[in-house]
Amino acid sequence: MIAPVTQRDYDKGHCWQYDIRVRNREQDLMEAGLTEEQAAALRVSDFAFRPITSASDKQNAIEFIKRHEWLGTLSQYTTHWFGAYYHDPEQGLMGKDILAGVILMNLPNAFSKLLGDDTKKIERLVSRGACISWSPKNLASSFLMWCCQWMVKNTQYRLFTAYSDPTAKELGTIYQACNWYYIGNDSGTTTRYINPYTGKVVSDRFFRARSAYKKYAKELGIEWERDWCDTKSMLWANIPAAVERQLRDRSRLKQQESQKITMPSKHKYAFVLGATKAETKKLRREFESRNRGIIMPYPKERGK
Repeated sequence: MIAPVTQRDYDKGHCWQYDIRVRNREQDLMEAGLTEEQAAALRVSDFAFRPITSASDKQNAIEFIKRHEWLGTLSQYTTHWFGAYYHDPEQGLMGKDILAGVILMNLPNAFSKLLGDDTKKIERLVSRGACISWSPKNLASSFLMWCCQWMVKNTQYRLFTAYSDPTAKELGTIYQACNWYYIGNDSGTTTRYINPYTGKVVSDRFFRARSAYKKYAKELGIEWERDWCDTKSMLWANIPAAVERQLRDRSRLKQQESQKITMPSKHKYAFVLGATKAETKKLRREFESRNRGIIMPYPKERGK
């Protein structure tokens, strides 16, 4: 079993994602019923990409992320789920599709203004992504771009952001290969916290999440009312002022008491895509104009 991120200190010269592919490969091949020769012959065209919609398929995706992805957990507010599937032709039509890749998109950690005040209406964060160890080298980039294209075709989203983590020796190679904009890493560090309930690393946003407020209410002996939140956020207007004060005070106290961790800032990437060539050109021109000072050359040194 992979240790939680709070227990890992990764210091190899290559990225953790490569390392886990090597470690998982023998088991992954055995479970898929593939030989090394068969895996080496696979091409991107052997895989199908599609949205993940059913509860069972989402659970499979969660288990996949836990096994193959650096953080090994889902982030909050996942809104779109995608899977890459391989179907062994030798198993015929009744054969089972094998989950070979997962990409999840979320509400951004904090909405940017990369495309002006309305950015939050068109932005999604690529929060998690991994491919199985025996997948073709370029499956990840093809899968990522398919997901962005699907989003543009089927939703209002046009701006996609993503992070790569220097702690895992990531550079964001996949985003560089797909010609995303690199918009820096703030050249510094960021503060994270140990979740007092799970021991996992979280941002300060955790302490203001619906799930956290529900825990505070239980600890305070406050009976939770159904109309105090919806599926996305707290509905403070429905909460008595005295209760709101107690919950917010508890949130601040929990954050203050939680163990702090100083971590290097993540590399940030952005991709702009319109539904037509004309829209893409217009949006990219606006993006480049607004962000002239923060679009930078790609990083090349791992761990920096």
